[in-house]
Amino acid sequence: MALMHVEFFSEVLGLSSSIDVLIPQMTRTQVGIDSVSFKPPYPVLYLLHGGSDNHTNWQRNTSIERYVSDKGIAVVMPAVQYSFYSDQKCGFRYFTYLSEELPQIVQEFFPISGKREDTFAAGLSMGGYGAFKLGICCPDRFAAVASLSGSLNQRSRITGEAGVNTVMLQMARYTFGSLEEYDQSANDLDHMLEQQLASGVRLPKFYQACGTHDFNYKMNKAFHERFKDRVDLRYAEVSERGHEWSFWDEYIQRVLEWMPIRPDSNP
Repeated sequence: MALMHVEFFSEVLGLSSSIDVLIPQMTRTQVGIDSVSFKPPYPVLYLLHGGSDNHTNWQRNTSIERYVSDKGIAVVMPAVQYSFYSDQKCGFRYFTYLSEELPQIVQEFFPISGKREDTFAAGLSMGGYGAFKLGICCPDRFAAVASLSGSLNQRSRITGEAGVNTVMLQMARYTFGSLEEYDQSANDLDHMLEQQLASGVRLPKFYQACGTHDFNYKMNKAFHERFKDRVDLRYAEVSERGHEWSFWDEYIQRVLEWMPIRPDSNP
């Protein structure tokens, strides 16, 4: 794999932005890596960070580069600050950036496929919310999306219930406004998924995993119970695991095994 640090200007955000990108590379003498030859354009995984992290944390806390080295897939890791991957009420249009502008930029810079069947998203915590939001709101662009310990319901962030720190509370309110503004909006995943199910659109596959000791466990359990028989949803409830990198490092490997990467995309 080749790792590239990319700085560029976002017209949507009106400022310079950053992504890290892993691209397949055929090597013959690299120690410890079983390299395989892959032909572009490559399938792509948009791998999303959590609320207190940035675009480097997946690399710093997991072996994501090693995990994808034999899969022929590119990995795009964007920085979105504490935006909840949303068009903020008081701030920037991060969902528009993520869902519309960034894929165009990535395809201009790299040999990345733009086909739905080659496009995936995954993330942890806030990034799990972002990945599911992409799959629910842009179902024509994503074949599969995965959430690890996802903050799938933002009501507790907005209302400031126990366990929500000051920064998270402030950013949730900057992003979503009041609870009344959040409910049944484009940011309310339950509402948006109900709308999509009613419309009959083709939805992506969903993967959801959370530990029973995670502070996001109850909302993950509720999402699963509501939609388990209505969408293609793989669910993993892991006993005594919390909101921790050891869990995400293990389960991103399971996500990669589950992702329906087309055999003919990796000749």
